[in-house]
Amino acid sequence: MADLEDVRALVTGGTSGLGRAMAQALVDAGARVALTSRELERAQATASRLGDRALGLELDVRDAGSVTAGVDRAFVWLGSVDLLVNNAGIGMRTVNPRFMTDPRPFWHVSPAGFRDVLDTKVTGAFLMAREVVPRMLDAGSGRVVTISMSEQTMRRRGFTPYGPSGAAVEALARVIAADLADTPVRANILLPGGATATGMVPDELDDEARSRLLDPAIMGPPIVWLASAEADGVHDERIVATEFEEWLARRRR
Repeated sequence: MADLEDVRALVTGGTSGLGRAMAQALVDAGARVALTSRELERAQATASRLGDRALGLELDVRDAGSVTAGVDRAFVWLGSVDLLVNNAGIGMRTVNPRFMTDPRPFWHVSPAGFRDVLDTKVTGAFLMAREVVPRMLDAGSGRVVTISMSEQTMRRRGFTPYGPSGAAVEALARVIAADLADTPVRANILLPGGATATGMVPDELDDEARSRLLDPAIMGPPIVWLASAEADGVHDERIVATEFEEWLARRRR
């Protein structure tokens, strides 16, 4: 595993699921990690379990003022941020708790439910990058990793607004990479490559379906690599965690 002792990371939505798994992997590799949640106690409890190289921050990615305040606190504790992981998001359960077994068409989604998912995933990624990237540019280096989803999920029946939020955040990530092409800040996309065993999965999912879910820990090796010296210069790549080892082997050849 890469040695990330000098790496300082900020992971949004870091208290559960993919965010928690990536925060754990980064800490295990030696990085210092600030992880965020809308709930301070939840963020602090998760950080405590990760150890003294982690800090829990209250931060609502939907709110520009909360983003600025939270990023300020992260920079005070870390000194700077070398890696921003734009992971925060909410899933289909917020608009349809039975979305896997009882998919509903988009016209059954409330405007408020639609906005909340888009605001958390897309506006949140924009606000975080907007706050952090200029500081990275001033520092002369930095990396942004945007967490996305499989393209089939983006257009799956009954997946409004979760699917559209994934398509939008991936487009945003591509524009971020284009805007940073001639700078010292690198930007990439990372996705699991399938449904994962997180709190976004409906409770009524049967055992056979659950057995096919990916362990969120699959995100660990690629996020650690993207934070490492070996990933210097890697830019505008779309990395699928389930295919990471093969992708990396091809790259090394």
